[in-house]
Amino acid sequence: MPTGEAVETVQLTLNTIRGLSMDAVQAANSGHPGLPMGAAAMGYALFARHLRFDPEAPDWFNRDRFILSAGHGSMLLYSLLFLTGYDLSLDDIKNFRQWGSKTPGHPENFMAPGVEMATGPLGQGFATGVGMAIAEEMLRAAFPDDVGHWTYAICSDGDLMEGVSHEAASLAGHLQLGRLVYLYDSNRVTIDGKTDLAYSDDVAGRFAAYGWHVSKCDGMDVDQVDQRIAGAKGDARPSLIVCTTTIGYGSPNKADSEQSHGSPLGVEEVKSAKIALGIPLEPLFFVPGEVREHMLEVGSRCRKERIASENKIDEALKKRLAGEMDHSWERHLPVFEGAMATRASSGKIINAIAKGAPQLVGGSADLTDSNQTEIIGGDTFSARSRMGRNIHFGVREHAMACAVNGLNLHGGLRAFGGTFLIFSDYMRPPIRLAALMRSGSIFVFTHDSIGLGEDGPTHQPIEHLMGLRAIPNLAVFRPADANETAAAWKIALERNEGPTALVLTRQPVPPLSLGIEGGLRGGYVLRESSTDPSLMLIATGSEVSICVEAREMLESEGIPTRVVSIPCWELFGEQPQEYRDSVLPPSVTARVSVEAGATLGWDRWIGSYGKAIGLDHFGASAPYKRIYEEFGLTPEKIADAARSLV
Repeated sequence: MPTGEAVETVQLTLNTIRGLSMDAVQAANSGHPGLPMGAAAMGYALFARHLRFDPEAPDWFNRDRFILSAGHGSMLLYSLLFLTGYDLSLDDIKNFRQWGSKTPGHPENFMAPGVEMATGPLGQGFATGVGMAIAEEMLRAAFPDDVGHWTYAICSDGDLMEGVSHEAASLAGHLQLGRLVYLYDSNRVTIDGKTDLAYSDDVAGRFAAYGWHVSKCDGMDVDQVDQRIAGAKGDARPSLIVCTTTIGYGSPNKADSEQSHGSPLGVEEVKSAKIALGIPLEPLFFVPGEVREHMLEVGSRCRKERIASENKIDEALKKRLAGEMDHSWERHLPVFEGAMATRASSGKIINAIAKGAPQLVGGSADLTDSNQTEIIGGDTFSARSRMGRNIHFGVREHAMACAVNGLNLHGGLRAFGGTFLIFSDYMRPPIRLAALMRSGSIFVFTHDSIGLGEDGPTHQPIEHLMGLRAIPNLAVFRPADANETAAAWKIALERNEGPTALVLTRQPVPPLSLGIEGGLRGGYVLRESSTDPSLMLIATGSEVSICVEAREMLESEGIPTRVVSIPCWELFGEQPQEYRDSVLPPSVTARVSVEAGATLGWDRWIGSYGKAIGLDHFGASAPYKRIYEEFGLTPEKIADAARSLV
């Protein structure tokens, strides 16, 4: 036990956390009181004896990162943040789960200081923490005098049941991320009841097989948790500490039961629990003065270290943390000539950026050559080489997307991850969370349509573009050529308040645009009509060139036809109405959209009189040109559809 830490004060602090959690959930009449009551000792041991942080500077770069992966137990985190002096008041605790409060039902970064990421969807915090640990290793290798911190998490039975935890644990063990320490709240209860209803894993054996250091302890005992954390920090492997706890500890009738998991204990049971724990019944939200004083001291113990580290930080690291990036790549882009797949132009752009932006890192889920994501000469990040910029995530798309989020949330790096668009299905939870968390993650998706050809409908995305476009705050780019691809990368790098998805072709597409300017606005006139347009062809990606050919047919027949490329619906939708009307004049109602995917949603741009050409069915296995012909994605078919409108 640290000097000056009285046993009585420690116990009083644990019960204060339990009392605040019970009262907040009861006042909200919803929430999860059980985890905070059972995991209070774990949270206290970590915050009071190991975690390096300063509530006066929540964004201190060299702080330890703590993730409550079991985000349903958010009152544990809020109680600790409040007690240690973060900008979180007792009123915020009282307004738990209420409109406008800093204490939503599950933690959200940007809501309360000290919250590293949004958690609640189980397994996401576990896997995202792996990305944060990778970031720490990369930056410590580059800036050994300035970087050296730990990534901690508290995870639950549910976290470890989720498949993404298996993917992420395997990757972390392989990479030997020794500064990653996870406390597993093994309370053996889920919403349905005891975990043995559906879960009988040998968790310790599983993690040992992944290459983790594993230890066990009584999670209700602060000293035991403290000792296991200290032991974990002395091991070169990532660590899992199996902490046996009692959910709803202190509740006479609901402890060790699903009844304390996901709903308030009830007014009478809260009173009974307080009596059992020695907490005064009045006032509610009781915080003893000595607990507050003690925890504020805990919150200030790293302040001198923080100030000293900020005063001597390397200028290069400081620029990275400020998000400064060398944009000279825009002047030194390779000259794109002839037909080229947008995945190929993306690969060239990545390497142009990488030359002047050492913070750019990334990789793919075992598809490096197919996705064209290799930073040439950037070496591979591994257990032996922490300076590598290329990350091989293995066939782990879900964990990859979480890790990319962690790398970007960490700060000092800009990370991307690549795979086929069809496998975005495996990544949807972290993509959605990236948008919610305002993370600047970049997701590179190639093989974007039936254009991938012979691999057939199992690999040909149909509904995926619309599914991604449905996610708020996600910019989805499907560029038509190399210049639009460059625009997409520029926007992706400048988007610091949300993620970007780049959707790229396998098949070659001709050069169409004269520069990146049009793409920077999300949509623009690619080919103007000979006179005022009576018809507009609107498309994205590889179908834009088909529309250009159809336009030539129509113009030769005396039908003035404009071709509009909208590589990014979201960005185009953000433009002033005057600009959008100049591109898509409201007076021109004869509109045809063309996209090799689901037609759902295109009425936004073609209106009620337009015609959407696409695929509302699965693809087929054949050479891509034959598939396009069979499914009517040809200049002739588009021209036929257009004629029917005019």
